[in-house]
Amino acid sequence: MLENMLERLLSGEGGPAAGQVGLGMLLAKAHNQSRERLNEALRPLGIDVRKFAVLVALPMYGPVSQRDLIGHIGIDKSTMVRLIDEMEAGGLVSRERVPHDRRAYAIVPTLRGAQTLAEARDAAEQVGESIFGPFTSAEREQLVDLLRRLAEHSA
Repeated sequence: MLENMLERLLSGEGGPAAGQVGLGMLLAKAHNQSRERLNEALRPLGIDVRKFAVLVALPMYGPVSQRDLIGHIGIDKSTMVRLIDEMEAGGLVSRERVPHDRRAYAIVPTLRGAQTLAEARDAAEQVGESIFGPFTSAEREQLVDLLRRLAEHSA
């Protein structure tokens, strides 16, 4: 049903803005499908896409505060607090005092978190290959460029 509606919107049926609406819906559909496939692959590891993003960010930015993680990942404050609480309870991260600020804590991956990240990267690579495998290298680069421009323009 959705495919029929999308095709009709993308063809311009429904008025002047129909193509834009259809394009937005198509982008949302692609996002939801790829996110769900990645979540399915990560579920056996006890994480989801958001926790995977935290695990990816930690080695990139070093010991980092929750506030800084919010900026790096783009997750709202209340969601980040809940994620870190869950990840700490699951043994994936720990909160450590920041030496120069007694009130602040840095989020650091545990050994289990680092191992989970390695397994999650493998799972994500397999999902990515299954989703983007039909595209040539040039098409992938073009898609990345277009999505990057869209994200920058929408910010």
